[in-house]
Amino acid sequence: MIDRGAAAGALPAAVEAAVRAGVDWVQVRERALGGARLLAFAGEIAAAARRGAENAGRTVRIVVNRRADVALAIGADGVHLGYDAMDVAAARRVLGEDALVGLSTHSPEEVRAAAGAMDVPSYVHLAPVFAPLSKRAERAPLGLAALEAAACESVPVFAQGGVDAANIAAMRAAGAAGVAVTGAILLADDVAAATTALRSALG
Repeated sequence: MIDRGAAAGALPAAVEAAVRAGVDWVQVRERALGGARLLAFAGEIAAAARRGAENAGRTVRIVVNRRADVALAIGADGVHLGYDAMDVAAARRVLGEDALVGLSTHSPEEVRAAAGAMDVPSYVHLAPVFAPLSKRAERAPLGLAALEAAACESVPVFAQGGVDAANIAAMRAAGAAGVAVTGAILLADDVAAATTALRSALG
């Protein structure tokens, strides 16, 4: 997950290095920008991610936080929605039925509601499982028991919040389909090494 405020160095270079080292999804998240500036920023990050994937001989998926119009304009794979964004059905009308449409959730109950909705998202993020590394915590950590309860639902659950190489195995054992990270990569002195360690921990 890309956050300008969490990057220790030049962000496009960090994204390219992370994708080259094994990141397979990039979420562009930037609330401080709008209009043409957001479009330019998202396009720059997407280009960096695609360079990293091309150099590694594989593909990367790109999603844009909240803004389906920006996702469409940069040729992203989908959009990630929050509580104040459009709904899943509207996002698919903009991006097409095959687009990735993710949803932020903050409890097993919210995951259950998403899984039982008429328009089911492609995946959900459950956050924060642990205290975030990249920002001040706004909610109490949910813990692994909540992740395990959420992962019993029919929609893939990605664990978010406080993810590092030491706790990924426990998150996967609790049923997480994958993890979403910001600080564990972007705050690292060596982005490629941090990414490699996370990929190794994922198994």
